[in-house]
Formats: sequence, C-alpha cells, structure tokens
Amino acid sequence: MAASDRMVLGPLVGAIDQGTSSTRFLVFNAKTAELLSHHQVEIQQKFPKEGWVEQDPKEILKSVHECVERTCEKLQQLNIDITNIKAIGVSNQRETTVVWDKTTGEPLYNAIVWLDLRTQSTVERLLKRIPGKNKAFFKFRTGLPLSTYFSAVKLRWLLDNVEEIRQAVDDGRAMFGTIDSWLIWSLTGGKNGGVHCTDVTNASRTMLFNIHSLEWDPELCQFFDIPMEILPKVRSSSEIYGLMKICPSLKSGALTGVPISGCLGDQSAALVGQMCFQDGQAKNTYGTGCFLLCNTGQKSVFSEHGLLTTIAYKLGRDKPVCYALEGSVAIAGAVVRWLRDNLGIVKTSQEVEKLAAEAGTSYGCYFVPAFSGLYAPYWEPSARGIICGLTQFTNKNHIAFAALEAVCFQTREILDAINKDCGIPLNQLQVDGGMTNNKVLMQLQSDILCIPVVKPSMPETTALGAAMAAGAAEGVGIWSLNPGDLTAVTCERFEPQINPEESEFRYARWKKAVMKSMGWETSEAPSNGAGK
Repeated sequence: MAASDRMVLGPLVGAIDQGTSSTRFLVFNAKTAELLSHHQVEIQQKFPKEGWVEQDPKEILKSVHECVERTCEKLQQLNIDITNIKAIGVSNQRETTVVWDKTTGEPLYNAIVWLDLRTQSTVERLLKRIPGKNKAFFKFRTGLPLSTYFSAVKLRWLLDNVEEIRQAVDDGRAMFGTIDSWLIWSLTGGKNGGVHCTDVTNASRTMLFNIHSLEWDPELCQFFDIPMEILPKVRSSSEIYGLMKICPSLKSGALTGVPISGCLGDQSAALVGQMCFQDGQAKNTYGTGCFLLCNTGQKSVFSEHGLLTTIAYKLGRDKPVCYALEGSVAIAGAVVRWLRDNLGIVKTSQEVEKLAAEAGTSYGCYFVPAFSGLYAPYWEPSARGIICGLTQFTNKNHIAFAALEAVCFQTREILDAINKDCGIPLNQLQVDGGMTNNKVLMQLQSDILCIPVVKPSMPETTALGAAMAAGAAEGVGIWSLNPGDLTAVTCERFEPQINPEESEFRYARWKKAVMKSMGWETSEAPSNGAGK
C-alpha cells in the first residue's frame, strides 16, 4: 500500500514558519497544495525590563529542529515517504535582530524582537542628526519611517551596549541577520560552511536596504554606523541558497541534503500564499500583530497616510521585484496572549471567543492595546495601552469583546489608509493567520469594515507561500506559479450584519480612545530601570 501511496503523492515541499509566538514546520503536496502534516512549538518571549522583548536564538533554532523531526515522524506514521520532500522554504517574523559569532556558531546576545522598545532613545538620538528631525527622511530609499520597529536601530543598540558584540565586530567574527539569516546559516552548516544570506523581503525591513537598487545602501550604513561586512548577502525569495546539513548536537538530520530554496518575511509569504499576485490584491494576516499588505506590482507606491512601502517578493533571480503597501499593527493576537498570561482572565486563547460571544457587545468599553506604542497609521511611540469607558457594569466578558474589537478597529484604520493611497476601495478583505479561527472576530471584522471578509479553509497561508517559493525555485521546479496552474481555494465568507451607521458610531468612539492613548510616555521621565 505504501508504494502506491507514494506514487500518488508525488513531490512534497516543507515550510519552516518561524513566528513571534511559535515555530511550525508544515509539509505540502506540491501538485495540490494540500497540507499533509505539521508540528508546532510555542516560543518563549522574555521581558527583562519594561518595553524590552527578547527571544533566545538557540531556543528558536532548537524549536525548528524539533518541528522538522516531529513532522517527519508524523509523515512516516501516515505512510508518506519523507524522501519525497524535495525543497524547504523559510518564512519568519521580520525585523527581529540576531548577532552571532561565526567561529563558534553561538549568538552573542538574545534576539531583539520587532516589538521591542528599548531603542526609543536611540531613535531620538538619530533623529537629531536628520534635517528637521524628519522621521520620513529615508522613506523614498527604504519605504520606512525611522522607528524602533526596524532592525537598523536594534543593531545600533547592540553595538552601543553589548561589549561582546563590539569585540566580535572588531575581530571580524560577528554576523548580523534577521531570523531567516540565522536559521539558514545554522541549517546549512553553521560554523562549518553555513550560508550567510537573506532575501529581498527581509532585507527591506532593516532600514539599511535600498528598495530600488536592491542592495545594502552604503550611506544608510554610514548613518547608522553599521559595518557592512557583518551584513548577509541579499538574494531573491526563490532560489537554492544551500542544502540542509545534519546538526550533530541535536542528532537532527531527517532532511539532510534537501535544498533550502525559498525565503520570505512572514507577511510577504502570506501575500504569496493568498495568491495576491495581481496589482491591487490585498490580504490581512492576524498573528501576534496584524499586517495588511496590498500588492502594487512592479512600482513602489509611497503612502501619504502612514503606510510602509515594502518589497512583496522577487520570485527568482531573473524575475522582477514586486512591491506592496503595508499597514502594520503591533498588537493583535498579542492582546489575547496578554489577557491569558498577564491578567489571567482566560486559561486558553480560545476562551476569549467564548467570553466575547457571551457579552455580544463591549458595552461602551474601548481597549487600545498600544503596548509598544502605535504603529500604522500613527507611528506614535509615546502611546501606551488604555482601557476606557469602564462602568460598574463592565466585566471580563466586555473587556474580552473590546480586545477583539480593537483588532478590528486597527484593521479598519489601515484599510482606510490603503483605500486613500490606492484610490480604489477594496470590496472584500482576504484574511489569514491563527486568529482567523475565531468566528466572533471574523464577523466583527466584517461588521466594522462594512465589506465581506473572506477566509481560506486552509489558514496556513504564510507557510504555503514559503513552500510555493521553495518549490518553484530554479533547480527544484516542482511547483508552478502560473495563474492557470494555481489551485482554487475553498473559502468561508463573513458578510456585514450591522447597519453602517452603528459601525461608524463605534469607529468614531474608537478614534476618540486612540487620541487618549497618545503622548503618555516621555523618554525623559524616570521609568523602572528600563535602560538608558
């Protein structure tokens, strides 16, 4: 039976999906895009000081090995031959910054996560060197405003504050990378010949990359005072970077010799996985944060309304680069994790849906989860989280409902910005990510946007995008990205069920709450030992 099964399945592609809150390895059938098996491991986030967010790069790497091994075991139990896995793609949380020692293979500090705020004083210091303290000074070169969010300022902080890193740079031992680079280098041999590379989508989130010339920008590196020799080589999102090697310390080697041939930042990967290849197609991913990307094709569009210009993908060495407008929200799923881990009002993330459904309304309570300041469209680092409109009647169900509503309102703000920048309003929203399993949230989202929300029945679109890029790479060639060959996806639709007037009223109240969250934090005020 096994032999006939194997014949039917044909080539498979694996995808490493390394997110902020968990790592997954998923295996897809390259011909049908069907998900065959996967394994997931939650990742610990460390908060050593207020506003600081770190992760252990070795724990991240170990979680990848564990997910790969477990998934391969599950496939073997299903009688699927793992030698059919012909390629591996990587998708990753973006901007998160790692510096490691290329001679020992050891990280020189914890990874500084994209959400981390310790660099606020670094940003303010850098702003003083810019004419008119203009945050958007590098926008036309990088697509990004100067913010704590991007890798360059995190790397600057590491060079300023960690003696081991300064020493390693002086000795020529240091390597910098976002999570994709750390994983690819480690998985292709590490200190024994590992490949130090990144792709254009991840590079475009560092603030050191020129999104037009597609190269590291010497002037930007000079401005941030970053030595260019520690940067990875930038490649396309779909080509063979190197082969998986055995990792002796972890006895992991089920996929030794398989090419790693796809690499996309998680939001770009979701755009590909949602098949948004046409100019004007958009998707919203609900993960730790919330990210709405709209494909603008081969032209870079610069926002007048607080959106980022980012690289969507470059699916092959000789293929054109495509751009996207992006609305980034820092806190989406993270607010649910916060209700669970910090307030303890739920034991599992799934319970939030139940509480919200019981309430059916926030009863005038509004929750602005500006834990890391506000991202798009405000870019206001001084904001902090608030819950307002509380009365003696308010209970935990209302707060749970307000938390879900906050995710929807933040998405509405971004959608408004995209509609203004593009001039053509979206008539429906394609969604994906872990939170889309929450039906209350999806219905709320449709009600607040006043347009249908469309969710693919296979929500793992980020991993699917990475698998597509890997399978389509030159030298692998087992996944066709021709529009005619892409499999039609079955979807669930959520239609608006409230009248637009009520939706507008609630949205106006939300905006009032956002204004109250701003200007809360000043960097001058002494805070609880939160660094410089």
